[in-house]
Amino acid sequence: MQFDTLISGGLIYDGSGSEPFESDIGLRSGIIVDIGNLKYADATLKIDARGLAVAPGFINMLSHATRALLHDGLSESNIFQGVTLEVIGEGVSMGPLNDEMAKEMIEEQTDIKFPVNWRSLGEFLQRLQLKGLSTNVASYVGATTVRQYVLGQADRKPDERELSMMRNLVSLSMSEGAVGVSSALIYAPACFADTDELVALADEAGRRGGIYASHLRSEGDNLLEGIRELLEIARRAKIPCEIYHLKAAGVRNWPKMDEAIAELEAARLSGHRVSADMYLYTRAHTALDASMPTWVQEGGLQQWIKRLQDPEIRARVKQEMLTESTEWENGYLHAGPEGILLVGFKSEALKPLTGKTLKEIADLRGKDPADVAMDLVIEDGSRVDAVYSWMSEENLVKQLQLPWVSFGSDGSSMSPSGIYLKSSTHPRAYGNFARLLGKYVRDEKVVSLQEAIRRLTALPASTLGLLFRGKIDQGHAGDIVIFDPAKVRDTATFENPHQLAEGMVHVLVNGVAVLQNGKHTGAKPGLVLRRRMSHRMIC
Repeated sequence: MQFDTLISGGLIYDGSGSEPFESDIGLRSGIIVDIGNLKYADATLKIDARGLAVAPGFINMLSHATRALLHDGLSESNIFQGVTLEVIGEGVSMGPLNDEMAKEMIEEQTDIKFPVNWRSLGEFLQRLQLKGLSTNVASYVGATTVRQYVLGQADRKPDERELSMMRNLVSLSMSEGAVGVSSALIYAPACFADTDELVALADEAGRRGGIYASHLRSEGDNLLEGIRELLEIARRAKIPCEIYHLKAAGVRNWPKMDEAIAELEAARLSGHRVSADMYLYTRAHTALDASMPTWVQEGGLQQWIKRLQDPEIRARVKQEMLTESTEWENGYLHAGPEGILLVGFKSEALKPLTGKTLKEIADLRGKDPADVAMDLVIEDGSRVDAVYSWMSEENLVKQLQLPWVSFGSDGSSMSPSGIYLKSSTHPRAYGNFARLLGKYVRDEKVVSLQEAIRRLTALPASTLGLLFRGKIDQGHAGDIVIFDPAKVRDTATFENPHQLAEGMVHVLVNGVAVLQNGKHTGAKPGLVLRRRMSHRMIC
């Protein structure tokens, strides 16, 4: 018996949620070909996994690694947590693009610069593949991207011809390999889409075996209404659906989580194919656009900035920022200026403010925090990355106990060096999955290790319709992680987020060692996983 790689003596958590078992694993040509007693086998690479846990590679159900993957493709912060598949495209995807969208993408780049020399989603995925990837990648087509392609940043409904064009763009992107269509409905111009428009796009994805994933229209004051809209879209389009980063945002909305869970579980019992993902922190990471009403953002970033310079419009924006309303998702009031941490600026002149709260900056400037938020958008010429204190630990633990919830970092994948250090970030980019295994599995025993691994592997693979991923089984891809359950932990903090997780010993992607003895090898065996018309995911 000759293998490319032989993993010996590990305790195997196969992804099914069953009790682990001790065995050996033989891989050949990137595929698991044998599981059992292989003590007489030989291999080019031999890994002694005695005393370690062996599991399928973890699936990051919500990744914003796109720009980092274009930059270096190494995905270090996720590889060091055992992630072998990044699922990108929350509401906004890297295609389809028209010339104006490509121009805006270049203009809005911050620290990481790259030419935008593709137009379709398929062309972008091909560019990623040719550049080289340490992880596998899959992508949604963004409902926002499709809307912007046809309607720009306008706040209006598409006419029949325009909606047909949008459907065709979804269809094209699905044929190029998208796993489904996604939306992020608290942001402009996504929030301008009504339910009927989203049903039409989801229907197009559903016809081709995809799913519909959504950052709900509200995660706060209208959380339950947002869930009901998601279920209506899924029912009318006859499509499985996924809630991005399930949460109840804002103290006054925390009690709604029990009812939200009850409604979702009732929907599942009635036949709805609904699932969700989450991250393991009570602070969210978005930008200052979540602090301002969406009407002021119509037309895009430059129009938003121009309006904020008009004293009358500015006064109206400030009043709405300080007033409770169910008309828009007021992230400013959900967190308060002391709960909004600024973590990313485009301007070198503003970078010294990184790591300060909005209140601290307002105190330094002797101005009202709402005015300072508007000033920062104008001065930086960007959305300005920010972390918001929105959620409760009690709700986080409740969500962790739901068997249909998987996990996504909702962050980038970076390295604690070079250009990445020019901005701060949310620690979830470095610690989300290690935090699950260390804090919530080992230390607090909220869920068992085998159940956590099922929800990191087989559950998301099933949700996405991936074949031969998410389990340790013969014929499955050689995406395998080997770690020490006693040592795995997150080290990233809000004060110092650029810190790699600990405890991951080996990571194989398509049978190739990307992490070996705790060191990144620099290998880039990752594949773009594309959905074909057969409703199957293939490489």
